[in-house]
This record gives sequence, structure tokens and C-alpha cells, in this order.
Amino acid sequence: MPSQNPALDAYYMARAVELARKGLYSTHPNPRVGCVIVRDGEVVGEGWHVRAGEPHAEVHALRQAGARARGACAYVTLEPCSHHGRTPPCAEALVNAGVARVVAGMQDPNPQVAGQGLARLAAVGIEVASGVLESEARALNLGFLKRMEQGLPYVRAKLAMSLDGRTAMASGESQWITGPAARAAVQRLRAAASVVLTSAQSVLADEARMTVRGAELGLDDELTALALSRPPLRVLIDGRLRLPLSAPFFQAGSALVVTAAEDDPRYAEAGHRLLRVPGEAGQVDLRALLTELAAQGVNEILLEAGPTLVGAFAQQGLIDEYQLFVAGTFLGSSARPLLDWPLSRMSQAPRLKITGMRAVGDDWRIIAVPQPASDV
Repeated sequence: MPSQNPALDAYYMARAVELARKGLYSTHPNPRVGCVIVRDGEVVGEGWHVRAGEPHAEVHALRQAGARARGACAYVTLEPCSHHGRTPPCAEALVNAGVARVVAGMQDPNPQVAGQGLARLAAVGIEVASGVLESEARALNLGFLKRMEQGLPYVRAKLAMSLDGRTAMASGESQWITGPAARAAVQRLRAAASVVLTSAQSVLADEARMTVRGAELGLDDELTALALSRPPLRVLIDGRLRLPLSAPFFQAGSALVVTAAEDDPRYAEAGHRLLRVPGEAGQVDLRALLTELAAQGVNEILLEAGPTLVGAFAQQGLIDEYQLFVAGTFLGSSARPLLDWPLSRMSQAPRLKITGMRAVGDDWRIIAVPQPASDV
């Protein structure tokens, strides 16, 4: 039986987390998972989940380990699956390989697993442990976890602003506030998302396509190819269907158009899907939209829109994380604000917890999450 050593467990799990990150751009709608197999202090197999429908991380690692997996310890960032999906259960693969111990970063919240994978291993005498580098394991799959636990996707709002908190000139002109390094970071955020969500107003103002541009990702050839092989679904909120089908956004590939208006067959004829989600006052019900997207397997949404739509999401408490790119410039008092969010008293001002801040080229990137009222 492999010996238990908390420091070594953390060391090998850190490597499994590193491997899992390689799937950042390609595993949707599946979680990102890495696996390391260790025998007698030597790594004999490594693997990571590449894309849905293909072998999971454990299978890749077991194939590399071969007969050396017998009596070994397997470190996996997420509990091995115990059900038949598009691939056989990984728990059975580990049992058949004869591993002696399995260490999971965390239990899988998927109701089809939810502890059953570890229970299956324990039932045949394999030693199991869970919770090693759990916070790192959870950070890999914030969208998958939220979809499984709350029935909603994880929403990141990307905003580019000047030092005086403005996003565009009064005319709507906004290209480019930030520099190339910041724009490359945004391209990586797009590539990692299940959905890039925008509004008709934003697309009209910038003639935006909201696509992933491989040349700007700044990734190695392998990850660039994986990112381009699974582009995010582009979703446009257009309550009144006012963006013409001739717009560059529609010419860049198929899209999902969300509206409160009646169906229009021209969208399907042009290769796009139309989703009707009516709400109050002829507007799209944003929470209902998120629920519907989660039901379709959407884990993570990158919200790239103007102050009106982002403000609406923020006011309804639907944003999980803000990605703020701050340029060293002023746009002036007549320029457009970061959010349309009327507040009249300091007591109404929402608090954010800044979880990251770093220079990106000549700009700054701030990552912040809403702070629960109980923590304020």
C-alpha cells in the first residue's frame, strides 16, 4: 500500500492541477481534470481530459502507466466518475488497473457521481482520500460546479475602462482603450468560456464579431489549436431583433440570438438559432436566460457588453466575477460610465473583494468578486 504523506500528496496533486489546466479551452461542457499515477516515489503515468467524448484524465494516465499502475497511487483533481456516459466509468478503470490508493482533489458534485466513485473504489479495498488542494481543484471548474450545485452558469463580466472609470466616448467609440497585452488576455478569457454574451447595442457600436482570434491568444501551438477547435457559443441579446443579419457579427459564424420578440424565420434560414425569453416591459428575463443556458450545458459565460446590459446583470446579482482592464488614460466626464446602475446613497454601494491585480503590458488587470452582504 502506498504510504500516506500529506506533503507528497499535495506535491503530486499540484502536478495534477497543472495538467488539468491544459484543458482550460477544450473540455466544455465537461470539467477540467488532471491525473498523476505514482508508484514507489516515481511518476509512472500522467493524463488530462482533452475534450468531451474522449477519454478522461485517468484513462490517459493509466495507459501511460501500463502494468506499473498496479499497486500505485492515483492523484486526480476530481473524483473519478462512476457512471456510463460517452465514456466508461473511470472508477472501474482504476479498479481494473489494480491501483492501491486514490487521492481526489474534491468530490464530484454531479448527481450522477456525488461520492459514488470514491465509494466504488473503497468497496473493493482501494484506499481513498479526498480534499487535497481542494480550493485549487474547485478553481479549475467554477462554472461546472455552479451549474451542478445551483443550476446556473458562472458569469464573468469583462470591462475595459480608463482611469476615470469610462468605457467609451459619448459617441460610442471605444477601440482601443487598452493595449495588445490586455486584448490578448481577453482573447484567452473568450476561448475559455462556454459562451460569449453580448448585446445588440455593443455589436452595433463596434461592429464586433466576438470571435476568438488564434493569432492573439499568446498560447503555444497545442493549446491554440485546442482553443480554436472548440470556439465558445456567441450569444446575442437583442430584445427587439434590431441587429441586421448583414452585420459582421452574423457573418462570423452561427450564433444564438436571445429575444423577447416573436419568432423570425430569417434567423434560422441564415444558420442562427433564436431563443425567446420574454420578461417584464418587453425585456429579456436575464435569470431565466441563465437557467436555460445552464440546462443546455453551459458552464461559464463571458459577459462582454456595454454599461446597460452589464448594469442590468449587476443589479440583479447575476455577476460572479469582474475582470476589469484599466488603461492609463482619461476619457473625460462626457464619456460613457462603466455601469448603468443608479445609486443614490453610500449604503447602496455594493462592495467587491479584489482577488487579483497585476500589470498587463501598459495596463492593469483587476479581478474582483461581489462581497456578500454579511461580510460587508
